[in-house]
Amino acid sequence: MKILIICNNDGGLYGFRKELLAKLAENNELVIAVPSGKHKSYFEECGYKYIDIPVDRRGMNPIRDLSLYRKYVRIMREEKPDLVITYTIKCNIYGCIAARMRKISYAANITGVGSALQNKSLLRSAVVFMYRYALKKAKVVFFQNKENMRLMQSLKIAGKGKNVLLNGSGVNLQQYLYQEPEIKTETVFLFVGRIMREKGVDELLEVAKRCKDNGVNAKFELIGKCEEDYVGRLEEAEKSGYIKYHGLQNDVIPFVKKCDCVILPSYHEGMSNALLEGAAMGRALLASDIPGCRETMIDGETGMLFKKKNVDDMYDKVLKFVQLSDNDKIIMGKKGREYMENKFDRNDVVASVVEALEIK
Repeated sequence: MKILIICNNDGGLYGFRKELLAKLAENNELVIAVPSGKHKSYFEECGYKYIDIPVDRRGMNPIRDLSLYRKYVRIMREEKPDLVITYTIKCNIYGCIAARMRKISYAANITGVGSALQNKSLLRSAVVFMYRYALKKAKVVFFQNKENMRLMQSLKIAGKGKNVLLNGSGVNLQQYLYQEPEIKTETVFLFVGRIMREKGVDELLEVAKRCKDNGVNAKFELIGKCEEDYVGRLEEAEKSGYIKYHGLQNDVIPFVKKCDCVILPSYHEGMSNALLEGAAMGRALLASDIPGCRETMIDGETGMLFKKKNVDDMYDKVLKFVQLSDNDKIIMGKKGREYMENKFDRNDVVASVVEALEIK
């Protein structure tokens, strides 16, 4: 069987799905259609065919989107895949429509519904219309949290095939090993994610400043690519001494090892890989009480949830965590690791996907 994988970047495939691709490739031929990225050589060394297809990840441009659709049609015509698997909104829509039009079996992964489906608007109406058409004939639609699945089912865009709930992408427990935190004089909070408003960066900076102004013994470190105009604000915050920005990093493990807590004030998530990885390494979690974050922890035992977009509640939870004893922080992290082992082992997620797709 030939399987075509469509995604909007190869970083996500490498970071969260290389184990799944390896499993699929055991008895099948794999073709990957993504914008050319730094992991191209890795995938080619694995024996996968790698096709460079640029994808405009943000916004809707009819001309560019039509061009993207035509490129997917061309690839399917030339490669003749038996199964198409898509990830992320644009790839789900245009990749699935192309597969449907060519009568190729296909499966979509809803890794998050994004802001387009959160609020009523003309954009939402357009996305709903296209999603309904794209997913109607899908063999399987995979979801990463119950709320996303319920929303898309209520909007009648979940397709008529199987709807399968996964525990996110899971976490590689052999790669993200438990590391007991060092005892330090200050509590270190680590944010890992894209630097953008919808990841809660505004609230994070405000809480970090409030901690600095109030003499709270806490340090805030940020890792991630600036996808919106935050460069000036980050530079100012760093000069003022209430954050440390490390930019985009290929390997977050050294930074997680040095922190006490992974924090994520996001507005919406499919399933936060940053939180899963942090918990796997034995770090407590602080995150917004939203789908895709709340599933990653046992509130009050392996981490703490705070209200979305609520600086006061977020600050209170930060303060509460800082005031915990070193031993209580360590216990919280150990319980988090156990939770990952019991529920989020990536091997289990891979097995669930293969079973749902009925692939040998």
